[in-house]
Amino acid sequence: MSSDPPSGAGAALERLDQLIARLRAPDGCPWDRQQTTTSVTPYLLEEAFEAAEAVESGQPAEARGELGDLLFQVVFMVRLYQEQGHFDLRQVIETVHAKMTRRHPHVFGDQDAMQRAEQVRDLWGQIKNQERRDSGQGLLQSVPLSAPALVVAQRMGSRAARVGFDWRQAHQVLDKVAEECRELRQAGDDEQAAAELGDLFFALAQWARHRGLDSEACLRAANRRFRRRFSQMEKILKQRGLAWESLSLEQMNQLWEEVKAAE
Repeated sequence: MSSDPPSGAGAALERLDQLIARLRAPDGCPWDRQQTTTSVTPYLLEEAFEAAEAVESGQPAEARGELGDLLFQVVFMVRLYQEQGHFDLRQVIETVHAKMTRRHPHVFGDQDAMQRAEQVRDLWGQIKNQERRDSGQGLLQSVPLSAPALVVAQRMGSRAARVGFDWRQAHQVLDKVAEECRELRQAGDDEQAAAELGDLFFALAQWARHRGLDSEACLRAANRRFRRRFSQMEKILKQRGLAWESLSLEQMNQLWEEVKAAE
């Protein structure tokens, strides 16, 4: 390891890589040394979710910290592959650099300049489709099923839309949502109800896509609202010397509406 610490963004990344190498050294951290690509994957996903939540919070300092945690997991994972003789951090960076250059011919190639984001999105899809055809990969095969289900549903719908398999307008998707609601109401056993509920979620994700919304982000925001409002209900109950057990469902709903109105 060099005694002269490098400087700059690239150098900072190199120092992080060196730090991880030190943690993985024979005299490094016992916990870090025993990690594998399989054991680190859950941390990678967890940090990605925490980074997304920090970004959505609108707090730059929080986002900086969580993005750093995510970057650590990425570099740590690359180090594990390097130790197995597969690739190193430089190769990962060069691979994504080449990919992004290839997918932006309107910036780095001979493609005419583009002024609208929609044009760029369409070109991006065409290039990715060609890459998949060249590799013999199906249109949906690269969508990771291990990702959050709403993300997968929206991404698969977007991919299918590239070949024209899609609703033309958002209101048509709402008709499908209504249809799935009816089928859910008519579901018999739990197995059928589970299938119909899945279809309903899928249809809702497609409606979000047509409206330009991120269904996963919408649900995360709803979760945050519920937690915030429920916590406020708990504070009010404590202030008033009441307990949940003393309230009827109607009183709970009234308190919920009170909290919503206060917001």
